[in-house]
Amino acid sequence: MSRAVLVTGGSRGIGRAVAERFAAGGDRVALHYGSRREAAEAAFAGLAGSGHVLVQGDVATPDGAAAVVEAAVDGLGGVDVLVNNAAANTAHPLDRTSFEEWQHAWRQIVDVNVLGAAHLSYCAARNMIEREVAGRIVNVGSRGAFRGEPDHPAYGASKAALHAMGQSLAVHLAPYGIAVASVAPGFVGTERVAERITDEVRRQSPFGRVATPQDVAAAVHYLASPDAVWSSGAVLDVNGASHLR
Repeated sequence: MSRAVLVTGGSRGIGRAVAERFAAGGDRVALHYGSRREAAEAAFAGLAGSGHVLVQGDVATPDGAAAVVEAAVDGLGGVDVLVNNAAANTAHPLDRTSFEEWQHAWRQIVDVNVLGAAHLSYCAARNMIEREVAGRIVNVGSRGAFRGEPDHPAYGASKAALHAMGQSLAVHLAPYGIAVASVAPGFVGTERVAERITDEVRRQSPFGRVATPQDVAAAVHYLASPDAVWSSGAVLDVNGASHLR
């Protein structure tokens, strides 16, 4: 049965791969983007199947996050699956960042990665509850929540918060049949981090490479499946054994 899937930050990288994976499986996708309209239109045009919608909005504000879910509901008839993928991440090493820049980085990253995901989850879950569907929420977290992010501390902290929020919601929403889980990727070969992927980074995994966006998309797709309901509350490492815990 076709599901209605909202993927945030779907214009490129992991988000695009996730949207493509759901569409290829016959689901209808609301592909969200913030500002990269051209990239989003290209990603949208490449989705298999039909019934998809393109949604623009700023998830860093409560009203913006609510509007994104509302647009997905209007376009798809509801939201059965939410993938919280949209993220902000700018470098802000403490010893080389002014206090003003430090504050700005933390505010921007927390607004998108934590509060944005929280508001999206609230609105999507309320829609699932009202429609009495066994929905799914999957958060795209990070290995950095466990391993640390020396030059991106707000990012690491935000992803740890995202994992914790997912686990809290997993407990709260289970009585409604809604499962919530997270993936925690290591480095992924995307446009955003291309300059940071060195041979040293590749050697962090015994496979000798970093993840592809499709590796992460496969994990997200599984956690959103009916078969994965008993993985609700899980944080699934998708890092090629580059960090074990």
